[in-house]
Amino acid sequence: MPSGSQPSSSATPNPPAEPPLPTDFKIYRAPNRSQLQLGSLPPLSDDYFKPTTADLQAAQATLSARTQALVNAPLQLRKDREAELQAKRDRWPETRIRIKFTDGIQLEKSFTSTSKIRVVYAFVRSCLREDTKPIKFVLYQPPKYELKVSDPKVRDQSLATLQLAPSSVLLLRFEDDRLNHVNVPAPLDSAVLSQAIDLPPPPASVEDAPTKPAPSTSKPSSSGTSKGEIKVPKWLKLGKK
Repeated sequence: MPSGSQPSSSATPNPPAEPPLPTDFKIYRAPNRSQLQLGSLPPLSDDYFKPTTADLQAAQATLSARTQALVNAPLQLRKDREAELQAKRDRWPETRIRIKFTDGIQLEKSFTSTSKIRVVYAFVRSCLREDTKPIKFVLYQPPKYELKVSDPKVRDQSLATLQLAPSSVLLLRFEDDRLNHVNVPAPLDSAVLSQAIDLPPPPASVEDAPTKPAPSTSKPSSSGTSKGEIKVPKWLKLGKK
């Protein structure tokens, strides 16, 4: 080849660049023992993260409300349903979704309330490691409310219609069960993990606030006058005569 010749245009093109990682999100690291001030405790088992009776009751109440809404939906006029959805969009234009991994790591991002659940899946997948991205996962609320993209009753609904607005916490379960244990770190990209911050402390409980002594509501005793004088019984006055 002559020294002044240009490289052949038939060279192999560069592979397409990977989509950039999202930037408008928050990631919270799992609270450690020093943050919780628990002292020396044994490692937590998987049973620790199973929903309690109160969690199940709250989830059942939410699920019942959704079911009732679906049952009553055909009874509403189309105009009324549209007005109700518009009111939700006006009141909560954004929905904050927090994704909780089994090791305690939490991802948080805000979406427009008109977005579909597939947008949330795309965000989570973009934060995963390259070797984990091909593995399927499902987002759900305990006990069994699964928000599957393959479910036509879910995929075509907005976040507001799915009762996720204005904010919701979703759990994540991988198809590969080896990733679903508390001792397995969340398979997130290192660039995402590097932005992790501590969870904000919970708001102060009302019980922790100092209480003021209640004002005294006791009335002056009828056994004495306003000047502190003792009233003499009538029978005693008669006896002195």
